[in-house]
Amino acid sequence: MPSSPLSPLRPSRRQVLAAAAGSVATLAAPAWAQNAGWPSKPIRLIVPYTPGGFTDQMARLVQNGLQQRLGQTVLIDNKPGAGSVIGVDAVAKSAPDGSTFGVVIAAYAANNTLYPKLPYDARKDLTGVALMGVSPLVAAVPLEAPFKTAQELIRYAKAHPGKVSYGSSGNGSAVHLTTELFKMQTGAYMVHIPYRGAAPALTDLIGGQIQLFFDAATGLINMGKQGKVRLIGVASDRRLPVLPEVPTFIEQGFKNFTGSTWAGMIAPAGTPRDILKRMSDEVSRIVRSEEMRPRLEAMGTFPAGGTPEEFDAFLASETAKWGKVIREAGVTPD
Repeated sequence: MPSSPLSPLRPSRRQVLAAAAGSVATLAAPAWAQNAGWPSKPIRLIVPYTPGGFTDQMARLVQNGLQQRLGQTVLIDNKPGAGSVIGVDAVAKSAPDGSTFGVVIAAYAANNTLYPKLPYDARKDLTGVALMGVSPLVAAVPLEAPFKTAQELIRYAKAHPGKVSYGSSGNGSAVHLTTELFKMQTGAYMVHIPYRGAAPALTDLIGGQIQLFFDAATGLINMGKQGKVRLIGVASDRRLPVLPEVPTFIEQGFKNFTGSTWAGMIAPAGTPRDILKRMSDEVSRIVRSEEMRPRLEAMGTFPAGGTPEEFDAFLASETAKWGKVIREAGVTPD
C-alpha cells in the first residue's frame, strides 16, 4: 500500500530542508569553533625593512589600534634585506594560524618580475589581507635647475640628451620604476643613478649632482617647504592635501601618469578566511578612522582599507603594471 505524503518513509520537503540545514551547521561548527577565540596569542607583524621607513611607520600606525580592537599584543618584527625578500619569505614560511602577518609596499609586487627566482611563490604561498594606504610619489628638482615645471624638464631633457640624471633609492624600487615609466611615456632620455636609500639621493639632489628625484611625499614635504628643493608634480590623479599647491602630472598634460608606493598587509596562504576577514575589517576601520586620517594625510598618504579579495586584485594589477615597465626598461636587481 502506498505510503501517505507524511509517512516516515516519505519525509516532507520541510523535513528534508531542515535536515540539510542541520548537516551544514554541523559541518561548519568545527571551523567556527576553532577560530572563535582568535587571537589567542600575540600577533607578529613582519616588516621586511629597517625601522623608521615608510613601511615601518605604517605598521606602527596600525599596531596600537589592532592591540586595542583585538585584545592581544601585536609585535613588530623588522626583517630587512634583499629588497624585502627575506622578510616576505619569513611570512610565507610561517604557520597559517593567524599569528603572523606581514606589511609590504610596492616592491613586493615588482619583485615578482624583478627577481628571476624567489624563495616563495607570491600567488601560492601568500595572500592579501588589506590595502592600508597609498602614497603617491612626488617629483623634486634642484632650486637652481634650468627648469621649473614638469613640461620644462621634459623639453630640456629632450634638447640635452644625457644631461639630466635622476636618482633612485635602488634598482627596482618604486622610485626607480616610476621614473622609468615617466621616461617611457615622455620619450625623454635621462640617466639613472641608483643610491642605497633615499637620503643620499636627496642630498645629491639638493647639491645639484642629480636633476630629478621622485620620492614619497613624507620625505620631501619639509624640503619643499624649507625651500631646499622645488616640487614640480604629484604622480596621482588628485593633489595631496598636505601639498595643495603642487599640481599632479595629469593636470600638467601627462595623461594617466601615476606612480606610488603603498602599504598593505599580507598573510601566509592557508590562513583561515574568517581570520583574514576579521583582520581586514579591523585594519580598514583603523586607517579610515577620524583619528588616523589626518595622520596619514600629513604623510602624503591616502587611507585605503578594503577586503582581502580587493587587495589581491590590486596586487595583481600592480604586478602587471610594474612587470611591464621592468621588462621594457630592462631593469635588473642591484
